Amino acid sequence: MNPIHELRSRYDMAAQEDRSAPRTRILIPAQLRASGMRAFQTVVNDLSLSGFSATALTRMHPGSICWLTLPGLESLQAEVIWWQDSQCGCAFANLLSPIVHDNILARYRGDGVYRR
Repeated sequence: MNPIHELRSRYDMAAQEDRSAPRTRILIPAQLRASGMRAFQTVVNDLSLSGFSATALTRMHPGSICWLTLPGLESLQAEVIWWQDSQCGCAFANLLSPIVHDNILARYRGDGVYRR
């Protein structure tokens, strides 16, 4: 199976299972890098176990692979699902662990301030 189709298929299955997972509005300064491009500064606007939305002034093409780097974490691979009006929505290649998700939310209480 084509890797992009496989990723989409996994996301579709995960989305059906985890779309009911809370999508938390939050402000997290981060870096986003589209495949083959340089990383740029962004702000993650919401986060769930299966994905995120972020500011992306540069057009992000649906179906392309990208990497999100949050402070204190390794880069997380994702697929761009949509891009509109300088915002993009992405699905993680692997669901976030609930522990990692909760840790991120505890560090950022919606104000973009990192707490250790």
